[in-house]
Amino acid sequence: MANNNAYPSEHHEGPEGTKWIWKVFWILLIVTSVEVALGIIKPEVLMGHVLGTSVLNIIFIVLTLAKAYYIVSEFMHLGHERKNFIWTITLPIIILIPYLTFILLTEGGYMNAMSQM
Repeated sequence: MANNNAYPSEHHEGPEGTKWIWKVFWILLIVTSVEVALGIIKPEVLMGHVLGTSVLNIIFIVLTLAKAYYIVSEFMHLGHERKNFIWTITLPIIILIPYLTFILLTEGGYMNAMSQM
């Protein structure tokens, strides 16, 4: 009978193989905890309006984008690729996300202004 194992017999997962996943876990846990804490506490100092929304919303957007970039970098292994390939993937995202965020904030402000009339 043939040996059809997915891994060669000398393949061993050790602490080195799981060290990076724990690092990713703790980083994402810390960033998510900061987001949740800010969402629960809602500090008054962060409720001032900038660019049509509160500073707190801008912090949420930035932290969420940072988490998304980190997840793509680690789990899609883009952090270890050539720079040209990384820019091919990230440049459209860098252009598209601020554009969509601007539209979201602008239209949200417009809808809020219209509902108060």
